[in-house]
Amino acid sequence: MPQFDGLTIPSVATLQEALRRMLASGEEALILVGEDGEPLREITERAVRRMRIAGFSDETPLSALPPGALARVGAAEPPEAAQKAMAAANLRLAAVVDARGRVASVVRRDRRDEPILLSPPHVGGEEEELALHAFDTNWIAPLGPNVERFEKDIAASLGVKAALALSSGSAALHLSMALLGVKPGDLVFCSSFTFIASVAPALYQWAEPVFIDSEPDSWNMSPAALERAFAAAAREGRKPRAVIVANLYGQSADYDPILEICAAHGVPVVEDAAESLGADYKGRRSGSIGAFGVVSFNGNKIITTSGGGALVSDDVEAIARARFLSTQARDPAPHYQHSVYGYNYRMSNILAGVGVGQLRLLERRVEQRRRVFAFYEAALGGLDGLSFMPEAPFGRSNRWLSTMTLDPRRTGGVAAADLMAALTAAKIESRPLWKPMHRQPVFEGRGYFGHGDNESVCDGLFEQGLCLPSGTALTEAQLERVVDVIRKTLRR
Repeated sequence: MPQFDGLTIPSVATLQEALRRMLASGEEALILVGEDGEPLREITERAVRRMRIAGFSDETPLSALPPGALARVGAAEPPEAAQKAMAAANLRLAAVVDARGRVASVVRRDRRDEPILLSPPHVGGEEEELALHAFDTNWIAPLGPNVERFEKDIAASLGVKAALALSSGSAALHLSMALLGVKPGDLVFCSSFTFIASVAPALYQWAEPVFIDSEPDSWNMSPAALERAFAAAAREGRKPRAVIVANLYGQSADYDPILEICAAHGVPVVEDAAESLGADYKGRRSGSIGAFGVVSFNGNKIITTSGGGALVSDDVEAIARARFLSTQARDPAPHYQHSVYGYNYRMSNILAGVGVGQLRLLERRVEQRRRVFAFYEAALGGLDGLSFMPEAPFGRSNRWLSTMTLDPRRTGGVAAADLMAALTAAKIESRPLWKPMHRQPVFEGRGYFGHGDNESVCDGLFEQGLCLPSGTALTEAQLERVVDVIRKTLRR
């Protein structure tokens, strides 16, 4: 039977064969075809996995699927008829049939007029299967077998000895501050070019943040600026309690010189890998390098649990202490007794099930993000005044977001804000690069150390930078839409 670009599957095929086909091809849906070549319904990975949840074996034929929706049009109908049929039924595919009712071709849904989002979640059927298992076994409260499994999987993926699944990456970073004994008035050196969640947990301990500039090769913390900050603190007879290094837009910072500087002063490093899960630094997984690592599973991250994060470390005893603090710090007594303050930071068993399924897809998601970046770079890299975030030679970026800068002096006056406005008008979401923390009103007056004398790298990045749509489910047609708007805007 013709597969029409691999988009049809016979009803005699099994559930397992359908899953393998979709996972191998990356297709989100197929048209189920009967013995006589007639289209029966659209099937998705989710529909197949729901059959498995209901107790059907992998060898069950697809003919056992219940009736489902189908977008079906005749071969003589105009092309727009198929698109209308798919839109009306919210389906991905339409079967075009001949005069005898057999599939003659399959049409994909045209999404050219639909909004393109910056970094939407990309969830498949396995995550739903694992989450629903929590309902089936009544493990819906915080903690449970999915949480334990997820923590083991996280630790194995990052190559660390222990992991703690939590309600957010911010919770993980806060616990790292508590474990390191950060107290009111302590200095904490932080990356300036980042999201506020990289800094706020230090404030939860009433510490004093001091902001460190980026270096141009990776856009991450500048070792030169960090050294300058240590020297200034030493002149005042002080040293920081911790250094928080944020790995921006999927790329690791250059940790060898950073760790060397911090070790010389006896100060631990916390690695904020919220944006860089799946990246590496000199063969080591991002998040595994500092005294503690923090990862995020927020909805816009490379993999997601809807909301959540994890604290990781080779210090097993410290993670055990964090586990105690994250569950309200209840003493081991038959009654409710608390000797220290704790927090309600644990991840639910339901969300951990989503995480187990998502983590299995991490390498695929990294490759998909890198594919998106490579598309933009190939299509736009030659345009004057446009530069993409460099990939530093010391590691592999996960390319969580595809980011670039525009120099208006070379683009005919077109600035990042102009391009963002043009993309918005075309229903394409984009974002400025992070506004540095030292420029945030809430941190007015805090210390800041630039990359060089009278040089602030992150200020220039903020003023000229833009994040492009980077979702792992982006189609080539959607990427072409983005590229087309950029090219037209830069030709004004």
